[in-house]
Amino acid sequence: MISVKKLVKRFGLKAILRGLDFEVGPGEFVALLGPNGAGKTTFLRILASLSRPTLGDVRLAGYQLPKQAAAVRSRLGVLSHQPLLYGDLTAEENLQFYGRMYGVYDLDMRIAETLELVGLRLRRRDLVRTFSRGMQQRLAIARAVIHDPEILLLDEPYTGLDQDASNMLDEILQDQAIQGRTVVMTSHDLARAANLAGRFDVLSRGKIIASAKRDEIPQDGLLAFYRRATMPETEASNGG
Repeated sequence: MISVKKLVKRFGLKAILRGLDFEVGPGEFVALLGPNGAGKTTFLRILASLSRPTLGDVRLAGYQLPKQAAAVRSRLGVLSHQPLLYGDLTAEENLQFYGRMYGVYDLDMRIAETLELVGLRLRRRDLVRTFSRGMQQRLAIARAVIHDPEILLLDEPYTGLDQDASNMLDEILQDQAIQGRTVVMTSHDLARAANLAGRFDVLSRGKIIASAKRDEIPQDGLLAFYRRATMPETEASNGG
């Protein structure tokens, strides 16, 4: 479903991704872990066709990026640090805009279902600029799933959510996994990642430096696995 080979991304002379290889099969849920500055957001932006790779081969659902970006976007649901919402439209109008763009069948019913799902049915006719950060993130989740995408790309999706909204997102992601969606999620919340993902990849210094499926994680847990994977970097930063 996702195939990345020898991916390089440079900003000027600075290399952010350095020959990264990454494979995700249909229905896999992968948590992408790594320290700040590792390139996780840059990588997801490339997968979402929002940024162009410098070098390398990137394919989603058989389509090559960036050449076939228009064809792959309808198959993607993307949730990033920016909610990508229109503040002067209502919640309902935002979903109408994105639903029409993706050609969603029976759109009014789908909007009602999705707003109910994220707990915003009673605010459906309110302008988005009146929403709190957490409510905007809830609506951004609705925007990301309104067209029932095959692939979900989630960049720190719990940012700005209160406990109730975080639990709601847990349920949505668990349901997406049960339905066989392919999910790639970056997260600093290892406890949540451990409960949701079936595979854990650690991105550091521009490459995947460790990968393990859920049943391969050592008995001491995901945090210990992550710390061991990133220990050389930690020691180096401490002068060790």
